[in-house]
Amino acid sequence: MCMLHSMRILVFSRRASVCRLLVGAWLLGFACFFSGPSLTAAQAASRAGDMKSPPAPLYTGERAPDTKDAHLGLPDAVSMPEAVQRALKFNPSLGAQESQSRSSEEGRKSARGAFGPKLGMSYTAIKQEKKTSPASTRPPELGTYSWAVEISQPVFQGFKLLATYQKAALQADSDKAALRNAELAMTEQVQTYFLNYLRAEENVRSERDSLARLRDQLRITTAFYDVGLRPRLDVLQAEVNVSQAENLLIQAENNRDTYLAMLNTLLGLPATARANYTGKLAHVPFRRSLEQCLEIAYRQRPDLYMAAKSVEIAGKDQRVVQSDYYPQVEAYYNINQTGNTPDLQKSGDRGSRGSTWEVGARATWNAFQWGATYYADKQAGWLVTKMRYEEENLKLNVGYDVKSKLLAVHEAEKRISVAEKGVEQATEAYNVALARYQEQVGTNFDVLDASSKLTTAQASLTGAKADYLTALAQIYVAMGEFHPDLMRR
Repeated sequence: MCMLHSMRILVFSRRASVCRLLVGAWLLGFACFFSGPSLTAAQAASRAGDMKSPPAPLYTGERAPDTKDAHLGLPDAVSMPEAVQRALKFNPSLGAQESQSRSSEEGRKSARGAFGPKLGMSYTAIKQEKKTSPASTRPPELGTYSWAVEISQPVFQGFKLLATYQKAALQADSDKAALRNAELAMTEQVQTYFLNYLRAEENVRSERDSLARLRDQLRITTAFYDVGLRPRLDVLQAEVNVSQAENLLIQAENNRDTYLAMLNTLLGLPATARANYTGKLAHVPFRRSLEQCLEIAYRQRPDLYMAAKSVEIAGKDQRVVQSDYYPQVEAYYNINQTGNTPDLQKSGDRGSRGSTWEVGARATWNAFQWGATYYADKQAGWLVTKMRYEEENLKLNVGYDVKSKLLAVHEAEKRISVAEKGVEQATEAYNVALARYQEQVGTNFDVLDASSKLTTAQASLTGAKADYLTALAQIYVAMGEFHPDLMRR
């Protein structure tokens, strides 16, 4: 307590000039933060082509790290928007991406703390044995104890602190955009499997209808055979087609259950969870032109934003390397108190007690390093060039991605109208073939062939509708637009 009391008196009784020096050094350090030669945020945004910030992440801070209870509160009927929302909230991969984003934000705060002053303390105990003559020069018998406090403030670090902070801030922004990008990818994945599940459900219904038609045909053929109106061959053909339809129905049900299991996985549900996904393969017109889609994509896509940030981050890395060209300046103030007892007091004939304080500035400069800094600077500069080329390449790929997805939308939309006509014609052909067979003017093969073509036409229509909605989900993601409900006009 005596030591602490002495230190308080010593610290608060120093000259006011010491405080003025430290405050001046602190202000000078922050002046470097705002007036350094490296790019400011506005300049960086200008160099990035006025790239706007991407939309904020959808569910930051709301994801559950433990998904074992994710099935609790699950509605009886899960629609596509509800499935997307639950996947964004409970999928563990998005939780990992969010943790990365939060980690980068804390790293930015850590880099900001390097601009402020640092306070350090030390306490040492030394015991020496030395025989001298006269005895008065011998060290204290109880040893030497000291306690030191130092406050230091970086004044100029060759803009290293500024570049490091700006790099951390850019990385935090980039990771937020990466989280948004992961959310869009998860949205597309959930919607794709949801549509595949609905397609599988339609296929199951179509196969069941086909099986019912073939069983009716087998019943009719068997009745005709029993009265001698049809040969045994017709019955055998009908039985073979029934067996094939049963096999196709089993495969369709297995595909449906597989898509169901994948949907549960994406939503963070256990394999044993019972979920009822409901929806319909409706046709929702998409009327945006290619120019509109490209404009939205260049403005909203998170990966383009991340590419622009990568160029800026590489520039900050180069600035950090260039800081070795400059001297490193630091202001400091320290105070040191010594004694020959643990409480820093004087004891014995050869005991001593003292205190000193010091204020000053330190400057270090590596004037020559055999080109190490020069070539490291060149290396970092080429990495900046590489990032710029990759950004331009990504812009070209985005244009191709948007156009290909838009063409897929138009193709599937045309296929829907063709498939609808095909179903109408196949239905009419089946009814005619069945009527002709019942009137004894058609063959069993005509009925079976017409039934098979009707099943194929129904599957084509279902596939065209599902492909259209899948392409619609993909074009929205290609534009960087969050659209959980594809059925909403």
